[in-house]
Amino acid sequence: MQPIISISNVSKTYASGFQALKDIDLEIRRGEIFALLGPNGAGKTTLISIVCGLVKASTGTVTADGHDIVRDYRAARSEIGLVPQELTTDAFETVWATVNLSRGLFGKPKDHAHVEKVLRDLSLWDKRNAKVMTLSGGMKRRLMIAKALSHEPRILFLDEPTAGVDVELRRDMWELVRSLRATGVTIILTTHYIEEAEEMADRVGVISKGELILVEEKAELMAKLGRKRLTLQLQSPIEAIPQALARHRLELAAEGTELVYTYDTQGERTGITALLTDLSDAGIRFRDLQTSQSSLEQIFVSLVSERRQ
Repeated sequence: MQPIISISNVSKTYASGFQALKDIDLEIRRGEIFALLGPNGAGKTTLISIVCGLVKASTGTVTADGHDIVRDYRAARSEIGLVPQELTTDAFETVWATVNLSRGLFGKPKDHAHVEKVLRDLSLWDKRNAKVMTLSGGMKRRLMIAKALSHEPRILFLDEPTAGVDVELRRDMWELVRSLRATGVTIILTTHYIEEAEEMADRVGVISKGELILVEEKAELMAKLGRKRLTLQLQSPIEAIPQALARHRLELAAEGTELVYTYDTQGERTGITALLTDLSDAGIRFRDLQTSQSSLEQIFVSLVSERRQ
């Protein structure tokens, strides 16, 4: 199936000489939720702005649903909805007028039924006659999404969609994103909230210093780069790890009452059998053990740290 977004050899260097993006190649699949992770200044917003036609790339090409974003700007842009980080809208307009105006800006004919559905889906219908200035921060965030959906785009960019909202609203937003994907909308989101990508994304891209470090299926990324931790709760605390156990690279935790062993889930051998044998030989007994998988956040930090070295 043809990708809905194709980014080829895209770079961006500003007049100051700062290179924000370096040779980005990326294809977004139709109907997926794609999460773009990266620290501040990594190039996430610049990349989104280029695809949405707000910033001009220095090199490279981008197509949206088969339309070149430069040569066929109007057709490409009509396929895209953008929810920016900043909450920018006319504070003195009503919610209803704001969303209808946004639809009209894309040359779409009036469709009050569609606007009503969007507002209801976003729990904004009861606020349709309220002025924007009276809305809470969370409601304003929902309004930005309503504006982005007003012209019925097939691609939706969410740039830090839940920044500054509370946990309950964040989870409501996640449900909204899933429901949009269920209708066939392709979602691309940037986020600092690692759990957001872990919760929702089908694929994850990691960008750092303007370079796309990695793009993987989320499950494959966690399986490939994830590590497991085996925590052994000791029967009696120890002051130091015996030299005989040095090869296992254990960590002593919980004031000497726990030993933590980290191992690669993809390795041919985990080393657990040898560890347990060596523990027994060293006279160290444990009363319980448990394993835990590395989170996507730990993987992300590890990838970015390696890139900085």
